Amino acid sequence: MRNVNIYTDGACSGNPGVGGWGTILEYRGKEKELSGAEKETTNNRMELTAVIEGLKALKEPCKVKLYTDSQYVVNAINLGWVYGWKCNGWRKADKKPALNVDLWEVLLDLLETHEVQFIWVKGHDGHPQNERCDQLAVGAWTKLKEDLSL
Repeated sequence: MRNVNIYTDGACSGNPGVGGWGTILEYRGKEKELSGAEKETTNNRMELTAVIEGLKALKEPCKVKLYTDSQYVVNAINLGWVYGWKCNGWRKADKKPALNVDLWEVLLDLLETHEVQFIWVKGHDGHPQNERCDQLAVGAWTKLKEDLSL
């Protein structure tokens, strides 16, 4: 399996509001940048989308170190929350419905293909790839807002 680093970030103008995501895939010293935006979304949806799009861009099963500033994503995976939500019919421990189920289902499928280690990095703290992912995400939602004349 190839060893790949993926860096991700999501951003929103309002929450909910126009949002964007940015992802950097790094393999053998080369980087590929991806980004996108949605008209009506949340920050957590954009964080998850960045992770999903990074993993979907891989052409074969890989060992991935995935860096994100989203504690929502990291804790849901590393602490097993998402697996509990799924087992409980997508209900959280407080019996309230889990959010973003559609995205969690896609992510869980991707985790069956790739070996992924989720690593939290502090956002807006000078981490070069995290800062670049933030620029990609903000740039994507800014362009969408301009295109839609919002």
